[in-house]
Amino acid sequence: MATKSPRTGSIFDPHSAEPFKVSRSKIDLFTECPRCAYLDMRLGVKRPSTPSFTLNNAVDELLKREFDIHRAAGSTHPLVEKYGLNAVPLADDRLEEWRDALRRGIAYLHEPTNILVRGGIDDVWVNPKGDLIVVDYKATSKKVGPSTEDDLYDAYKRQVEIYQWLFRRNGFSVSPTAYFVYVNGKSDAKAFDAKLEFDVELIPYAGSDAWVEPAIYDLKKMLMSDEIPPVGTSFGGGPCEHCTYREAAGKELQALHAKNKKA
Repeated sequence: MATKSPRTGSIFDPHSAEPFKVSRSKIDLFTECPRCAYLDMRLGVKRPSTPSFTLNNAVDELLKREFDIHRAAGSTHPLVEKYGLNAVPLADDRLEEWRDALRRGIAYLHEPTNILVRGGIDDVWVNPKGDLIVVDYKATSKKVGPSTEDDLYDAYKRQVEIYQWLFRRNGFSVSPTAYFVYVNGKSDAKAFDAKLEFDVELIPYAGSDAWVEPAIYDLKKMLMSDEIPPVGTSFGGGPCEHCTYREAAGKELQALHAKNKKA
């Protein structure tokens, strides 16, 4: 159901029989603002890109290498032991594929909508019962770092819930509790000394993926429609900042155009 676009790479084609590929982030975009999702997936107009958080990416890569050492040894990471969790990193030949969101990630074709949902995970652990535990790495720098699930953004919670849904749909037994390895950069040191120290927390989150499938049906309904969806909400609770900007800019440009025509 996708055709190529020079702006987004693919847009939804209501007349195509091919599965339409939707990333985890696209479902989250739809949950946040249906209008932005429609512009992106149906009309090929993406939101402006944001700068890449390269320092966060470096932390993610180092955490993966650290946990991979324990994966190879079949041992429990000291952080996991500290929090009393009985689990080890999952050793599976498909892990690198699951981590690669650009190529495939962990994917599932939702046949009723013909939507192929996929996402790239950070890590998966396994407990003695054989239940898979979805793990996500997060990095920040705050005076008081996150320590409980109440400190987590809703988007973070939806992220791991979609991963849980994907693994369950792929036939795995999945623990209802996901974990965030949350590292907080410390800024109270006397000097930089070419190093940055972090406080590391392991935050459990008892997620529910019950919303995911209804969201996929709603997404498909939106994509099939020619009607422009309503404006969503921003993180602060007000109307979507991207939508309000586009509307305000459009009105000003139209007014300027009309003024120039009269001149």
